[in-house]
Amino acid sequence: MDLASETLVLVILFTSLAMVCWAQEKDYTVKEEQPENVRIGNLRKDLDLALDPDIRLSAPLQFKPVYKTGDVPLVRVEANTGEIFTTANRIDREKLCSGVFGERNCYYEIEVAVLPDEIFRLVKIRFLIEDVNDNAPLFQSTVINISIPENTAINSRYPVPSAFDPDVGINGIQHYELVKSVSEFGLDIIETPEGDKWPQLIVQQSLDRETKDTFVMKIKVEDGGTPPKSSTAILQVTVSDVNDNRPIFKDSEVEVNVPENAPMSTSVTQLHATDADLGSNAQIHFSFSNQISPSTKRHFAIDSSTGLITVKQPLDREVTPVHKLIVLASDGGTTPSRATVIVNVTDINDNVPSIDTRYIINLVNGTVLLSENAPLNTKIALITVTDKDADLNGKVTCYTDHDVPFSLKPVFNNQFLLETAAPLDYETTREYAIRIVASDSGNPHLNTSAMVLIKIKDENDNSPIFSQPEIQLSIPENNDPATQLIKISATDADSGQNAEITYCLGPDAPDGFNIDRRTGILSVSRRLDREKHEKYMFTVIAKDNGSTPLQSNVTVRLIVQDMNDNSPSFTHPEYNFYVPENLPLYGTVGLITVTDADAGENAVVSLSILNAKDNFIIDSKSGVIKPNITFDREQQSSYTFMVKAVDAGQKPATSYAKVTINVVDVNDNRPVFVIPASNYSYDLVQSSTSPGSVVTRVFAIDNDTGMNAELQYSIIGGSPRGLFAIDRTSGNITLQEKIVAADLGLHRLVVKVRDLGQPESLHAVALVHLFVNDTVSNATYIQEQLRKSMETPLDRNVGDSDIIPQANGYIIVVIAIIAGTMTVILVIFVTALVRCRQTPRHKVVQKSKQSGEWVSPNQENRQIKKKKKKKKRSPKSLLLNFVTIEESKPDDLAHEHINGTLDLPVELEEQTMGKYNWATTPTTFKPDSPDLAKHYKSASPQPTFQIKPETPVAPKKHHVIQELPLDNTFVVGCDSLSKCSSSSSDPYSVSECSCQGGFKTPGQIHTRQETALKPPLYGTLCGPGTARSQRIKINL
Repeated sequence: MDLASETLVLVILFTSLAMVCWAQEKDYTVKEEQPENVRIGNLRKDLDLALDPDIRLSAPLQFKPVYKTGDVPLVRVEANTGEIFTTANRIDREKLCSGVFGERNCYYEIEVAVLPDEIFRLVKIRFLIEDVNDNAPLFQSTVINISIPENTAINSRYPVPSAFDPDVGINGIQHYELVKSVSEFGLDIIETPEGDKWPQLIVQQSLDRETKDTFVMKIKVEDGGTPPKSSTAILQVTVSDVNDNRPIFKDSEVEVNVPENAPMSTSVTQLHATDADLGSNAQIHFSFSNQISPSTKRHFAIDSSTGLITVKQPLDREVTPVHKLIVLASDGGTTPSRATVIVNVTDINDNVPSIDTRYIINLVNGTVLLSENAPLNTKIALITVTDKDADLNGKVTCYTDHDVPFSLKPVFNNQFLLETAAPLDYETTREYAIRIVASDSGNPHLNTSAMVLIKIKDENDNSPIFSQPEIQLSIPENNDPATQLIKISATDADSGQNAEITYCLGPDAPDGFNIDRRTGILSVSRRLDREKHEKYMFTVIAKDNGSTPLQSNVTVRLIVQDMNDNSPSFTHPEYNFYVPENLPLYGTVGLITVTDADAGENAVVSLSILNAKDNFIIDSKSGVIKPNITFDREQQSSYTFMVKAVDAGQKPATSYAKVTINVVDVNDNRPVFVIPASNYSYDLVQSSTSPGSVVTRVFAIDNDTGMNAELQYSIIGGSPRGLFAIDRTSGNITLQEKIVAADLGLHRLVVKVRDLGQPESLHAVALVHLFVNDTVSNATYIQEQLRKSMETPLDRNVGDSDIIPQANGYIIVVIAIIAGTMTVILVIFVTALVRCRQTPRHKVVQKSKQSGEWVSPNQENRQIKKKKKKKKRSPKSLLLNFVTIEESKPDDLAHEHINGTLDLPVELEEQTMGKYNWATTPTTFKPDSPDLAKHYKSASPQPTFQIKPETPVAPKKHHVIQELPLDNTFVVGCDSLSKCSSSSSDPYSVSECSCQGGFKTPGQIHTRQETALKPPLYGTLCGPGTARSQRIKINL
């Protein structure tokens, strides 16, 4: 080998090594149908691009995809990091590789340029598109008809038209089965050498057309995806008469070549088949199977009689290089024969090469602007030439048509880099129009050309000019020191030394920023913190190297981008809220305030509740906490949980705060009496008990807390003389006065307990029975008194009309003696008058007997004792008086008008006539007075009572009598002229009962005489069937 040959070999070897260094290939695998922003790989890491620290870069490392014009990118490459992600454009393997016949692998290719020129590399990336199961297998028809002769032998097989699935591999067709099958048929699957699966129907029992001529089944096809996809079709088998032999192809597989420019009706091939039958059973009919694609059916036709296949439409090898035809030969029987014809479309040089120019240097109005001092091998564009033809017809060479300082350097197959091959001189040539020619190797040659326009920038006596008056930059905070921000460049129309530009920062530049004097690379030497300083503005000066330097400046606006380096911050590490226990469902408990020093999405904080068992909800944005439950302080007085704050950064930051919700008590529980346990119980108070002694006690509890559970006791009825008193706090009932004879008997105290709750107090009422006597000698009598007590309205005292048996008997004896004495005296007196006086005087005496006046009833049992000492007078007579009761008609139409007469006996006692002092007696009594007929007596022959209704007062809220157990329930009764309780006089009662007594009201009965002697009195009347108080007006 001579020296020239060795030199040539070395040059070729060196060129190959250099090309390997800066031309690389990288393969990735990605599944189809991936969503946007799915990470595929990292070019910088995968290519092991380690920057040499000794090489000064003119610009930061950049990865720039080189796309074809009009291409829809399926992936994107991050310019700074080299990370590869999917885009919003859908990757569809079936669409991307639809024209590849029998190809299992589908690829998508792009080229990426690694810049700047100091470390330039061109990387070809091939993405292997993995198939996913996104298509279900489908039959060509929803109904498949097969005809089988009735004398078919058992285990005979008949092909069933296959289904089609555009997916490949395991996602393609894997299984066929019969659904709703019959015992006469089975199904088997045959796999072809190409991997296709063909279903075959197997005859499992003898067929008899006369017995059953049609079988209907369902066939199911299923792929192997996860989850599998499937479809079904109706399989209808018709049993036909006997046709013993089916056609047999001479060649079951035929492969032919047809040029793609073959005219229509060109013969492709002719199939031959024979049939051993005779007559009509030997007549063969050729047809295409429905398993071939619709595109193939459009391009070819077959003669049904001769089996000749011809071209039906023009062929195009570049669209479909191979066609697969499945031909059926049928003699009218049920089982046609099958043959496969592979048609290879051969190439002819019918396609002109195409040139695709992808610019590495950005274009300005369709022209590459290149400085005259651009270094050698400056990469300008990636030229890709393609030819759809095959073999020599598709082999393309590429070159420039004349001598220019640029060259095309091959990198990959049919790809070239356009780069500078010689120094550029603005003064020599200002612009270049480079004609790139691509020519194939066909016969004859076909070629095409493309133009690349390059303008040379001169360096001359002009001030440096920045391409834009203001540079806007952004950088993430927490950057590494010495991070390069941007390469600031200015242009100068001069040449030579006068065009050399140096850069420096203006006097307003803040500390920590630097700029490279030659390259204009702006860098920052310290970490930036957006929370401290978000925006910077300063000037950069560009100065040329002329003898009289000229300069210009540009304003740099730098925005520090936020990084999620701050966790959400709660205003308090722990929150305590106080809510009333009657807070409604979804009412507002409180507000959690959280801030984040970051900005944008990094400052968008979302709140959520942890370990609260769904008892509370929180507005993720506003922080308002609301209950998902109703509170009951008596069940649970506080709730504690954690609130989580998460920002919306790519790497979310999290903070936690403790929340305690204290349930404040609400006065929602009434006091409940514990002692006495029953309204029927009683305590014995001996008459020898000294005043101030505790005779019994009451005790109540309240489930509330605080002031809502503070209780106070009071006696609201049953102690008219103040004989008993109760301690407001302890509930001890003490004797206040010395017991006298009039105090003997059963006393009923109405005890009220109320809490001190706000805003409204709640209370309960209980009955305390005290039996004042030395001993309990007659238990039956006490039980009777208790029964009467329970029937007596609360607004009346138990002892108003009753006295103990001992006192009652004593008074009756005294009255009887006095009455007898007065009767004897009266008889003697009347007899003397009759005998001694004349008739006129007798008349006067008779007239005086009819005169009389009203007297008042005995107020207390003690008054009875006083009357014994007075001189007794015999009664003069008994008169029957009539009381007229009237009720005015109320506005409510539901109330009936009461208008009737009540007859009441009145006993006149001479001893009381003229003794009643009307001036000291109230003219109006409480509506709870006893029976008026027993308390008001008059000597007037015809007194009149006018009874009118009184407007009831609404009962106060929460004032009820405690409901004790059934056997201890306090029951109120009423007599014929009173109600259980009066709503106008007793504010502590909310229930009423109907009176048992009543009177008839046939109409208004007028008395014989109406005399108004005294001011009107008022009482209470309860009519039959009514449940309301009536105010009684008594005109005397």
